[in-house]
Amino acid sequence: MKFSMIFMFSSTLLFLVNSSANAQATSPPAPILPPTPSPAPAPAPISPYVNLTDLLSVAGPFHTFLNYLESTKVIDTFQNQANNTEQGITIFVPKDTAFSSLKKPSLSNLTQDQLKQLILFHALPRYYSLADFKNLSESSPVSTFAGSGQFALNFTDESGTVHLDSGWSKTKVSSSVHSTDPVAIYQVDKVLLPEAIFGTDIPPSSAPAPAPASEISPAADSPSSESTAGHSPGIAPPSSGHRIINSGVWIQLIFAVSGVLVLFL
Repeated sequence: MKFSMIFMFSSTLLFLVNSSANAQATSPPAPILPPTPSPAPAPAPISPYVNLTDLLSVAGPFHTFLNYLESTKVIDTFQNQANNTEQGITIFVPKDTAFSSLKKPSLSNLTQDQLKQLILFHALPRYYSLADFKNLSESSPVSTFAGSGQFALNFTDESGTVHLDSGWSKTKVSSSVHSTDPVAIYQVDKVLLPEAIFGTDIPPSSAPAPAPASEISPAADSPSSESTAGHSPGIAPPSSGHRIINSGVWIQLIFAVSGVLVLFL
């Protein structure tokens, strides 16, 4: 009897162990999750497109300079530099009155290529804020879009006012039209004239008018003070004809007196 109970207990225990092992063997493995991808970096912000024609049309007026930009196709060069490069652009724009007051030399005598170089001379192939010109004055001359050498510009900063020297013309930045990287547009008082086109024979500034003479010199044939001495003002001296007549009267009087004395003697 005891043996039968022990056998049954052992069989039951063995059955339970085998069932547990079979259950573990047939259970599916835990799923392997793929790694979570890291978030992609945000794209860099795209700079807004700058339309130079629009900027120059609403400011100034800069109609003359804008017309030259379009007729010489330089507007395409400046527009590409402003929106498709990291360096940016700096443009110096004369007002319409600067062109109308330009008498000599005349731009009408320039060839189309010279006129294009003149307009290119008004821009730098990099963005410069007004604060940058203080350091830029120490590295002058600075090359322009037209080139270096006689196509370069000299800058000086005097108490925050930017002065430009092109060789032929000296002017200053009078106001800021637009100054947001990558485009800077500054108004200047005069047209920038390069030496490479107009030469080094800079026209002199107009001579000052002569000062009025303080004293009037006497005429060469005017009577001197010595020749008029002894005569009252306003009374003319006796002429030589009067002196001859008076001498003849005295001589006749002397002869008459002499004849009377001869008669009595």
